[in-house]
Amino acid sequence: MTNATPVDWLRDFGRPPRIMGLDVARALAILGMIGAHLGETAESFDIADPGSWSSVVHGHPSVLFAVLAGVSVALMTGRAAGPDPQQLPALRLSLVGRGATIFMIGLLLEVLNTPIAVILTLYGVLYIALIPVLRLRAWQLLTIAGGLALVGPALVAVLSILTLGPSGQGIGFALHGAYPITVWLAYALAGMALGRIGIGKAGAAWRMLAAGAVVAVAGHLLGALGRALGIPRADGAWTIYGPPSPDGFAGGGWDGYFDQVAALDPGGAIVRALLSVAPHSGGTADILAAGGIAVAVTAACVLLAQPLRPVLLPFAALGSMPLSAYTAHVISYAVMAGPAGFISSNGVWLASAVMLLAVTTLWSAAYGRGPLERLTAWVARIAASVPAPRPTLPAR
Repeated sequence: MTNATPVDWLRDFGRPPRIMGLDVARALAILGMIGAHLGETAESFDIADPGSWSSVVHGHPSVLFAVLAGVSVALMTGRAAGPDPQQLPALRLSLVGRGATIFMIGLLLEVLNTPIAVILTLYGVLYIALIPVLRLRAWQLLTIAGGLALVGPALVAVLSILTLGPSGQGIGFALHGAYPITVWLAYALAGMALGRIGIGKAGAAWRMLAAGAVVAVAGHLLGALGRALGIPRADGAWTIYGPPSPDGFAGGGWDGYFDQVAALDPGGAIVRALLSVAPHSGGTADILAAGGIAVAVTAACVLLAQPLRPVLLPFAALGSMPLSAYTAHVISYAVMAGPAGFISSNGVWLASAVMLLAVTTLWSAAYGRGPLERLTAWVARIAASVPAPRPTLPAR
């Protein structure tokens, strides 16, 4: 329990050096993912139809969550200055401990057998996957992220076609599952670049707001071109890697699926990989559109957090413990829906959001850091305290 009083918390929480806007952005990501899991939302977005605007919870909140993972890694490893070379071994071990803990929590949540595609397993792996690039500068991180976004989807699509749609847990995780690391690493790298340029500063935040908006518009323009060429608007991962028929396997089972995959030409696959903007499709247009929006939202939250601090305090409290809040949501879903159950209710979404905001605000005021955030920090400290092995001299 903290020694601070509620009055102290109201006065001090979210003040620099803490970047309150990042907590607010994490809260938006959590609440958006809850909406995707619980809400009655539209399938596709049409700016001329306000009734379709609820579809923004599909894909975008989880992308924002991944971008913020990269920001967190940058903040934990030296912020804009980058890591101290002498501290690198401890930082790497710390990230391994933190990532492994988050990964295990994700596995335990998957055991509950909800229809939620739990993102924490990917989230944990991202912490470890970013270790090799800890010393890179912002422009280098953005270059790698841009390369993954522009080239990665086309290469993966052609590989999937030429190998007749390979399957398996490793293939799904790396290439075309719900959260393929080849796609989501681009988001985390972009987030890490934000942390390295000093996203907490107003000037940097304004630049990132403009850059994110430009990238998002470019992605949607590519998506509009794709729709003009007949690429489905909202076909999920099947848009690129699966059957070209909107009827799925077209009644042919796996044989029918492989027949359709074999009929695709690599050139067509590349076009689809470049121009698909459907959420979770993994297309270049999708990565640019969703990633650009995530960067712009993060920057906007940073700019608005302090001017709107009294209003946004509950959101910042929720965002300060995203792992605990996400876990509580998945567990509550399992309790409400029962084994393999399904919920679709905007009322339940609203009630869950209000409950999480209230509970996390009270917890933050009374105890500070969330319970699972304490756990991951404890494991990270233990991992970082393990001495690195000394190099052995070759025998003479």
